[in-house]
Amino acid sequence: MTVIYVDADACPVKSEISTLAIRHGVRAMMVCNGGIRPDPHPLIDLAIVDDGPDAADIWIAERAGAGDIVVTNDIPLAARCLENKADVIRPDGSLITTANIGAVLATRDLMADIRASDPLSTGHQPRGKPFSKQDRGHFLQQMDQMLSRRTS
Repeated sequence: MTVIYVDADACPVKSEISTLAIRHGVRAMMVCNGGIRPDPHPLIDLAIVDDGPDAADIWIAERAGAGDIVVTNDIPLAARCLENKADVIRPDGSLITTANIGAVLATRDLMADIRASDPLSTGHQPRGKPFSKQDRGHFLQQMDQMLSRRTS
């Protein structure tokens, strides 16, 4: 049975995931370092992991497998989950697949190198684009389609 694993600490679509999981009758596992209230619905679980580096990522990667869905913006976590045959979706609704993970990892590494090589940097990194209503809508559409394929 499909489980939705959510890298929940900074996930902007937790409530949408809960709604879709309940609608489709699948379990959702919110994984975090703390600070998130448990959902009373029996299909929505909360796993609180240690504060160590990447503790939530490690927890998810050890459990997510074929037929599961992982919601994350963390690219290394996405790569590990894809290796385990899980599907990966970002909170903005974009899919990370075996076909595009190489390019996504390369872009991530390139941007890290550019930031690290800037001798004039003041330590302030530019932020990505803000999360929008369109991102939320795209996520809902993609996730609903993924779940519909699994539960129909």
